Amino acid sequence: MPGFTLPLQLQLHFRCCQRLSQQPPLPNPISPKPFYPPVVPSVPRPRTGPGLRASFPVVSGSVFPEDELDVELGQLLALLPEELRRRVSDHMELPQLIEVVMDLGRKPLARFPSGDFVISEYPITVQDIEHATSQVGDFAVDNRAGISRTLHRISGIRNRKGTIIGLTCRVGRAISGSAKLLQDLIKDGASLLLIGPPGVGKTTIIREIARMLANDYKKRVMIVDTSNEIGGDGDIPHAGIGNARRMQVPNSDMQHKVLIEAVENHMPQVIVIDEIGTKLEAMAASTIAQRGIQLVATAHGITIENLIMNPSLEMLVGGIQSVTLGDEEASRRGVQKTVLERKGPSTFSCGVEIISKTELRIHRSLEATVDAILSGRFPNVEIRKMKSQEEEGSLDDGPVSDSSLQKNGEIMFEEVTKGADDQTSQNESLFKLPLDLVEDSWEHKLPLSLFCYGILDATVIQGIKQLKMNDAAIQLTDNISEANALLALQSKLKKNPGIQAAAKSHDIPIYVTKTTSLEHVTKAIRALVSDYEDGVKDFELTDKIKSSEMIDALEEARMAIEHTVILKGEPVDLLPRSSHIISQQLELVRKYQLEIRRISGESGVHLRILPSHYETDEVKGGETFEFDSELNELASNGQVNGSFNTMNKLPLLPE
Repeated sequence: MPGFTLPLQLQLHFRCCQRLSQQPPLPNPISPKPFYPPVVPSVPRPRTGPGLRASFPVVSGSVFPEDELDVELGQLLALLPEELRRRVSDHMELPQLIEVVMDLGRKPLARFPSGDFVISEYPITVQDIEHATSQVGDFAVDNRAGISRTLHRISGIRNRKGTIIGLTCRVGRAISGSAKLLQDLIKDGASLLLIGPPGVGKTTIIREIARMLANDYKKRVMIVDTSNEIGGDGDIPHAGIGNARRMQVPNSDMQHKVLIEAVENHMPQVIVIDEIGTKLEAMAASTIAQRGIQLVATAHGITIENLIMNPSLEMLVGGIQSVTLGDEEASRRGVQKTVLERKGPSTFSCGVEIISKTELRIHRSLEATVDAILSGRFPNVEIRKMKSQEEEGSLDDGPVSDSSLQKNGEIMFEEVTKGADDQTSQNESLFKLPLDLVEDSWEHKLPLSLFCYGILDATVIQGIKQLKMNDAAIQLTDNISEANALLALQSKLKKNPGIQAAAKSHDIPIYVTKTTSLEHVTKAIRALVSDYEDGVKDFELTDKIKSSEMIDALEEARMAIEHTVILKGEPVDLLPRSSHIISQQLELVRKYQLEIRRISGESGVHLRILPSHYETDEVKGGETFEFDSELNELASNGQVNGSFNTMNKLPLLPE
């Protein structure tokens, strides 16, 4: 029609269609994929070439497509300026990127497992910080923000006026299979407490546990997500949690209230909590556990002992209280009258110490572990390792507790302790000896037997591993009479004179540390091994002297009894001996049902054997033995370790 013009919107539509029809078709067009967000246009795809990678490798068994992993990492890199983004994308270790650090006026850093990488020689400006903060969500009270539907965490540093002057952009990844080492415990419905230092992978493991419980075992799982680290930022949770539901916490101070709300309103079978850090949160977790709900939670620390010493979190392991024992019970235990004991049942049934991303230390009974630590004993520990194919041939052969998880050569279990009775035998093959200690036909010599007091078995094992010792070098024992050396915590050793007396009676050298830190324990072990290496021959000679002296002392007592006391009816004074040898002589005299006195003189303590019903009024300065009470007294004072070595027949010296 003359004079008729199309509306402006239709004109623009027709022009766009004409331009698209005139453009040549793109080679290998990629059809859009449903469900996955498009790649951020400003983020370049990784380029191929010498030293560069073509695509991101995916962890074996991952349930997340490669394109989605690329997109999520691209969304984090989009926070950087174009030049910085290109430098990071070209790095060979891009799939292992840990975090990007941007501080105002400083050079930006990208952190990889191999170390820090300086992205640019130019310092970060205010515009760079504003560009990054404009693309993330709002920063909460804890100065954390995120990118919607991703697991990345953006943490800010503010100045005194509240302005953000620094950013730590941490990469978040959902790794399928990261909780495979705990599959048997998860399946059994155990409540798990995961302990580890920051950055060791606690959140990654509990995210995978939540997915396994919800998808594989069809349980109703509710995640209480304080900082949106488990389910990601935004209202729609990340696919990494599977079918588990997520409750966000508006303020970290309200986490304990949200925990109770989750139980009362949503009827979950499992509650997953990240970073229990306050007494109120510990009390809420304890309340939930009493309602029969499975708990999975994390806490900052290195070992279970850290939780015991933490007044805010001790409730997670049952609480600690001071108990005063009676005289008889304190004497039976060989401890002071005031001791520490567990107050009540533990909130969690199992404890998991995360040593590294591939190694876990399992405490199957958390209550038994706490009781053992408080009493100075070694807890039962099970070490589980995940090994790669290239390491499979180099790892030591050890007892495997679950062969079904070993089929692909990925997981290795080591039973460090199965029980208190066989603890020593299980620890015999955990250590390696330096090459310089193998000289002089070491294989024909006995290994060093070590008795530890007040120091965790696991800490000693770590110290020995750091020294790279051989399997036959050191054996841990719970019988002090079999030990070559005593390694003890100084503060606990001072409170137990019985241990000191037992070590003295067996002529065992004592090595002490001021703390139970790995550094101090390792130094003590190094000094112990060095001294033992220098004195192996002296130790062997001392053992021969001890054995010879014991035989001489018993033969002396036997000859005195049979030839003088019984035949002639006269008392006999034996030679001064050590308390351990005197106890053996007492046992021998007891078999003959004779009277005996202990005489203290300038040269030491010796025994005087008297005939039965001997008139002793004229004998002064002696101490008459009532055998049962005196022997028990010797044992309780640490002069005799455990029971006496009862002899079936009397020893005879060779003619």
